[in-house]
Amino acid sequence: MNYDADGSARARAALRHVAAASDGPAVDPALRITLNFHPDRQSSGVSVLHALTRDGVYYSQFVTGTSNGGLTAHPGGDRHRWESRIFGGAYDDADPHERPVYGALNFRHQVVGAAPRFGSSHFRLTAATLARASFCYPDSAAEPTDFGVAAALPLVALAEADEQDALNDYVEAHIHGGVDLARDVEALVLDACYRGTPVEVAARALPCPVVWHPGYRLTVPELHRHAYYRGRECADLGARIARDGLIDPGVIGDAARTGRHALQDLKTVWHTLARFGAPEGAGTAHRAATRVR
Repeated sequence: MNYDADGSARARAALRHVAAASDGPAVDPALRITLNFHPDRQSSGVSVLHALTRDGVYYSQFVTGTSNGGLTAHPGGDRHRWESRIFGGAYDDADPHERPVYGALNFRHQVVGAAPRFGSSHFRLTAATLARASFCYPDSAAEPTDFGVAAALPLVALAEADEQDALNDYVEAHIHGGVDLARDVEALVLDACYRGTPVEVAARALPCPVVWHPGYRLTVPELHRHAYYRGRECADLGARIARDGLIDPGVIGDAARTGRHALQDLKTVWHTLARFGAPEGAGTAHRAATRVR
């Protein structure tokens, strides 16, 4: 996507502002930014993947009005306020299309992406996007005071030393200047549960390769065993929507499309699945289990 001169100027101003507050080693150029999302969700009545095929770009919450986190991307909202602070006001009066896209730096080389809290699948961005990204730790919603850019990134050590929950310990990334799927994406990495489904068909229409990770799975007994994580009501909801005694991302997506369940409630089921049903392991083994072997 091409941005006009004002948009480019805003991006440069935002990066300069963050760079001035950053100090540390340069980012490892082998690392990648990932954009986690749920590929089977809908936005304005259109599936996410069909919207991506139509537009050819990955938009921020300010454009789509949808998110797998908080919905505060509007004038006067928390996301607007956080961006004003982090980027020195560079985007205060910007068009929504000019604002940065959010992802995370995959410094743990997780096969499921850097921030599975926000979705079972992810776009893996090219190395070139690192140069126009800014970073913070923790998440911008936590009012962070530690920032980085590709040339000065002190955040990985902070995240590795922190004792956060496994769904919260990502280094947040902000990609300035847009994410064009043909230009900026190395691959779309899908959960294995979408093989042979309409999600795969829609994904094949995108201008990027499609690859797979082993997939999230959790049995109903395991879901109940971890009910303390998001509450008994979450476990009970997961049991009701389970298919053949199992929960996977496709099961949650199917439940979301029925309209019979609050999306916030289904989000808690996803959090439990993401935390304890990661590929090749679960629970406290989450971090090790999701690394590339």
